[in-house]
Amino acid sequence: MAELIVISTLNGILFGMLLFLLSSGLTVIFSMMGVLNFAHASFYMLGAFFGYQLTRWIGFWPALVLAPLLVGAVGMAVERYGLRNTHKHGHVAELLLTFGLAFAIEEIVSMIWGKSPMDYRIPAALDFPAFTVFSTNYPAYKIFMLVVSVVIFVALLITLKRTRVGLIVQAALTHPSMVGHLGHNVGRVFMLVFGVGSALAGLAGVIAGPSLVTQSDMAALLGPILFVVIVFGGLGSLPGAFIASLLIGLIQTFAVALNGSLASVFGPLDPSLGPSPLTDIWNVTIAQVAPILPYVLLVLVLIFRPMGLLGTRES
Repeated sequence: MAELIVISTLNGILFGMLLFLLSSGLTVIFSMMGVLNFAHASFYMLGAFFGYQLTRWIGFWPALVLAPLLVGAVGMAVERYGLRNTHKHGHVAELLLTFGLAFAIEEIVSMIWGKSPMDYRIPAALDFPAFTVFSTNYPAYKIFMLVVSVVIFVALLITLKRTRVGLIVQAALTHPSMVGHLGHNVGRVFMLVFGVGSALAGLAGVIAGPSLVTQSDMAALLGPILFVVIVFGGLGSLPGAFIASLLIGLIQTFAVALNGSLASVFGPLDPSLGPSPLTDIWNVTIAQVAPILPYVLLVLVLIFRPMGLLGTRES
């Protein structure tokens, strides 16, 4: 039991930090621009595939730098030639654009790399156990993923709250005319913000690709839970996204590890009842319902606290 708790906690924190690394870019984009980017998980997928291809050509460490930059460049192009033109038509047009873009990116990736999983491997320099917990070796690469996620969180928080760049970016959303009169190019600020948010998603893809499965449907697998994180934490709130990511990561990881059910707690139902929906529900284990738990949390949050943990109604 102690081993289960320790390993599940480590894995839950790691999964939560990966969710934060992925959701941080979307949170930055929404908090600065007011755009809810449905294609954000597709940029994560692009980061994984760019990272895989560049790793084959020049190695993992150069790919770790170049792949997010390439994804960021794609994101800036999307903002400059797509979102900027649809912005005047309102948020519905922006949502539809990013929704269609997500499908387009998935099809393009499938045409280039196919639908089979890629052989994207952990770099040799990090392919060793960092430490042993009871009888389980914990990989060094997972610790690397955790460290990168924490560094990104601290860097984003300092940049947005403590630097001149962060002040300009936040002011450009609420008072674009005044920022423009001060000599700043507001359109360029928005383009850079969108590019940085996309690059963060690409970075998440590069480091998650070797640990998870890199294939053309990976955006669809993580995309829905990404929006659970940002709504649960509060739209536009970076600390909220951080807390929500950790909570969801821990809840889902512990749930997967538990095989308890109502039958194991209260005993089996009377056999005379025969097969029925009640019997099925009675025997369902926590591990079986683990995938839907984040969405149950989403529904509860929207009912009882629509602004999320640290968000505001104005967000």
